[in-house]
Amino acid sequence: MVVWTQGCIHNCKECHNPQTHDLCGGHEVDTQDIVDKIKTLKLQRGITLSGGEPFLQPEALEEIAREAKQNSLDVWSYTGFTIEQLLDKNNPSRFKNLNLLKQIDVLVDGKFEISKKDFMLKFRGSSNQRIIDVQKTLKLKKVVLVEEYMQDELCEAK
Repeated sequence: MVVWTQGCIHNCKECHNPQTHDLCGGHEVDTQDIVDKIKTLKLQRGITLSGGEPFLQPEALEEIAREAKQNSLDVWSYTGFTIEQLLDKNNPSRFKNLNLLKQIDVLVDGKFEISKKDFMLKFRGSSNQRIIDVQKTLKLKKVVLVEEYMQDELCEAK
């Protein structure tokens, strides 16, 4: 299940979701409605927070991600920010971001950069983006990549 967020400030050239950029666009959905949907998920391993920019709504998404974790679901998130920006001590949203990150298993961070676009990458659009094991990163206080997903080539079908 993908939870799409509305609003993005990154304006990445050739973004795959430009309709989600408008901060006043989209329509409101009560977090409880999403939580109720999560409780009914069958045969799914997890949820993905995407957008838009999920970290513009960290409190609501923390609630949703927490519910997913309580239902034994993996939580992935995409963000145009780097994890360092999200946790920077000068970032006024640092603690809200941290609370959300505590509920996320894997974070794909960094803006999409058209000059680094590569169709062979797994789970990301450009080579500057990282696939981060969030829980190990928070525990060790250094970025830990999910190496199996950071390899440059997709598996070819045989």
